Amino acid sequence: MFDWLVVGAGFAGSVLAERLASQRGERVLVVDRREHVGGNAFDCFDSAGLLIHRYGPHIFHTNAAQIVDYLSQFTAWRPYEHRVLAAVDGQLVPIPINLDTINRLYGLELDSQGMEQFLAERAETHGHPRTAEDVVVGTVGRELYELFFRGYTRKQWGLDPSQLDATVTARVPTRCSRDDRYFTDTFQAMPLHGYTRMFEQLLDHPDIKLLLNTDYEEIKRLPAGHVFYTGPIDQFFRLRFGPLPYRSIDFRFETHDVPTFQPAPVVNYPNEHRYTRITEFRYLTGQEHHRTTVVYEFPRDGGDPYYPVPRPENHELYNRYRKLAEQTPGVTFLGRLGTYRYYNMDQVVAQALKTADRHLQSSRAPDSRPPLAKRSATASDRPAVAVD
Repeated sequence: MFDWLVVGAGFAGSVLAERLASQRGERVLVVDRREHVGGNAFDCFDSAGLLIHRYGPHIFHTNAAQIVDYLSQFTAWRPYEHRVLAAVDGQLVPIPINLDTINRLYGLELDSQGMEQFLAERAETHGHPRTAEDVVVGTVGRELYELFFRGYTRKQWGLDPSQLDATVTARVPTRCSRDDRYFTDTFQAMPLHGYTRMFEQLLDHPDIKLLLNTDYEEIKRLPAGHVFYTGPIDQFFRLRFGPLPYRSIDFRFETHDVPTFQPAPVVNYPNEHRYTRITEFRYLTGQEHHRTTVVYEFPRDGGDPYYPVPRPENHELYNRYRKLAEQTPGVTFLGRLGTYRYYNMDQVVAQALKTADRHLQSSRAPDSRPPLAKRSATASDRPAVAVD
């Protein structure tokens, strides 16, 4: 008999299971249909001995010190600031668009104020932006939209930006400075020994039982208490209202007999080729090796669900499932798939911690692990990382 059943061993499920087991002293069963923990953040060594992210690059970044404190119980960190170039007009230029991007593309020598004026003269605003196209054209103008965003978005989503919700491009910044970092969060780092090791530490508790290669349908009749479901909400209800649309990705890995393949961790290809980007893992992992592995990403329909497609009719369909979930006793849905929403990794951790706290408030047992921090990873492994 288990007190809790957690479906999914990714960020949402693993964090939730750790909190329930460590804070309550009750038994937790975690099941995952895949052969490994970590969900899409799973990393492993390929045949060349290089550490790769099997499901594409995962870069950890956050402004929440509480999230860093919590995860630092299970991993030390390697500082890492992500950078991306875009192949445009025969050049590799920084993305997000910044001062160097504009000056290189147009042969200019603008300063920050000059770039602000440059963009203001080209921006086309027509009231409140409703679509992804409206957001970008209203910020940088149509030419830069066509160069950087339209082709990439079409490949990524299989739809024109004019058909997608404004939230798709609302997260894409433009900087009137030379800051070429992809993220500007106060904490940017990678788990020192990889994500998989961190997940193994999260789930290393005597009150957690882990079953891999196991579908929820196979064990749902086992005696257990409350269910936390992090899989696709539409599949839980056997597609009662029809499938929720997702975009998936085919990954093509290549290992090359050179130490470095490209001049940045990720190079985007907005306009050429079927793939959207190439990632070189050595930058992300910090691994020194005489060979290097890269991955090409080919978005498509069907396959494993990665990205909920942000269109109004899809939100409406999800809301039908959400209302059904609210009427289903003994089950809580969370995570990207359980709530049909794209989250960054730190957001999923925050959601899982909040969900666990809500269920633990009624009874909190003494614990060998403190509520949210202070049980550090191996001290000798921990580099100095500043957290604001």
